[in-house]
Amino acid sequence: MVISIYSVSLHPQETPSENLPNECTNPSLYAMKDIQKEITPIAADDLFIVLDHPNAKFDYSVHYHPEYEINLVIDTCGKRIVGDSEEHFNSPDLIMTGPNLPHAWRGDVVEGNHVVTIQFSDQLLNFPILEKRLFAPIKQLLLDAQKGIDFSLPTKLRIKDEILRLTRMQGFHTVLEFLSILYDLSVADHRFLVSNQYDTKDTVRNSKSRRIAKVCDYLETHFEEPIKLADAADLVGMSESAFSHFFKKKTNCNFIDYVTNLRIAKACQMLSDTTSTIAEICYSCGFNNQSNFIRIFRKKKGSTPGEYRTFMQQMLIKY
Repeated sequence: MVISIYSVSLHPQETPSENLPNECTNPSLYAMKDIQKEITPIAADDLFIVLDHPNAKFDYSVHYHPEYEINLVIDTCGKRIVGDSEEHFNSPDLIMTGPNLPHAWRGDVVEGNHVVTIQFSDQLLNFPILEKRLFAPIKQLLLDAQKGIDFSLPTKLRIKDEILRLTRMQGFHTVLEFLSILYDLSVADHRFLVSNQYDTKDTVRNSKSRRIAKVCDYLETHFEEPIKLADAADLVGMSESAFSHFFKKKTNCNFIDYVTNLRIAKACQMLSDTTSTIAEICYSCGFNNQSNFIRIFRKKKGSTPGEYRTFMQQMLIKY
C-alpha cells in the first residue's frame, strides 16, 4: 500500500500503554524530498474504503493522493508529517487530510500498534446532498481538510471507538456510521496543521513545473509501454542530459526510479482490485520479465506480489 507533520506531550488524563515508551525520542522523520504519489485501492463504485492495519510497519515514505483520508493511530507514538507541519504524536492520534496533501507517520512501536485508515473520493465534496443545510458542517470539514486537521483529545478518544466499530460493520448501515463520523468531526474542536503560506495544490504532483507535470501525465498514460529517457526529454524539448538533471532536481528522484515506482504502484492497485494473475499484472504494468518484476516488487514493498495480495485481502474493507 501506499503509502508517503508541533510538539505534543501526553494529556494529563492519558497514560502511556505498557507497550509504549514513556517518551518518544524518534529523531527527525525524513526530508520532504521523499514525497511519492500513492495510487489508492479505492474504486469508482466505492463510497469509501477502510484499511484496518494491526502492527503497521510505518515504512511508507511521505506520500499524497487525490482522496480524503482519516487516519487513526493507536498504541504507539512517534512523528508525523502533514504538508509543511512536522510534529510528535502520541496515542491516540487522529488526523484528517485533504486531496494531494503530503503526509506520513513514523511510529516508535511497530509491534502491537494499530492503524485504521478511511479513504474516500474528493468527489464527495461535489455531491448535491452537501448543498443541503444539514450537511453544511460536513462540507466545511472537507474544505478545512485541505489544511490538515488535528482534533482534541476528547474527540480522538470518542471517534476512535466509532472508527473501530466501523471496521466490524457491513452493509448499508456502514454508510450511516461513516456520515456520523464525518459529522462528529465537523462539529468537534480542531486545529489546522498546515500554515497559511502552504499551498496544498502546489504539491509534488506539479513540482512547480509545467514541464514536469507534462512528463508525469505522459508517464501515467504510457506506463505499460517501453519508456525511454529520450522520449520524455523530447516531450519537453530538452536534451537527455539536461532533462535528466532537471527531473532529478524537481522530483528528487531519477527518471528510471520514478517510472519503476509508478509501475509498482499500478501493480499494487491491480493486486488489490483485480483477480489478474501475477504474470498478467507484470506485463500490464510495463515489466517485460516476471522474475525481474517479483524481485523489484519485493525490494520496493518488502513482500512478493502474492504476499501483498493476501495481505490486502486481509486488511482492506470496501463499502
